[in-house]
Amino acid sequence: MSQHPFAKLIDLRYLEQGPGHSRCKVTIDKKHMNPNKVVHGAVIFALADVGMGAAVHPSLTEGELCATVEIKINYFKPVREGDLICTTVLVNRGKTLANLDASIHCGDVLVAKANGTYAIFRPSQPNN
Repeated sequence: MSQHPFAKLIDLRYLEQGPGHSRCKVTIDKKHMNPNKVVHGAVIFALADVGMGAAVHPSLTEGELCATVEIKINYFKPVREGDLICTTVLVNRGKTLANLDASIHCGDVLVAKANGTYAIFRPSQPNN
């Protein structure tokens, strides 16, 4: 998968991607820190969001797009250094919605879990 501008902004790299799964990585740098010198929650959230999109994207047919509808995330541990790895799996894919789970680890430590719903649509569909 080609890297998009936002992924570049946070130095996110794709490790693997296929229909219904992905693995992404962010190596922690001082630009990822909040004022308390731990990784900002938005970095972890973005890693989950991009990872979920990367898992949905290969399942799309020609002309289909996907967009985040909702993500719920739980943060478990602060992160100060190392590599954040997001592993995403597709839970369910219907005609118009997909649901995914993402686990974010730093080393062997689970630092966050997220669940997201993505809309699947064709641009010609009217907005409701």
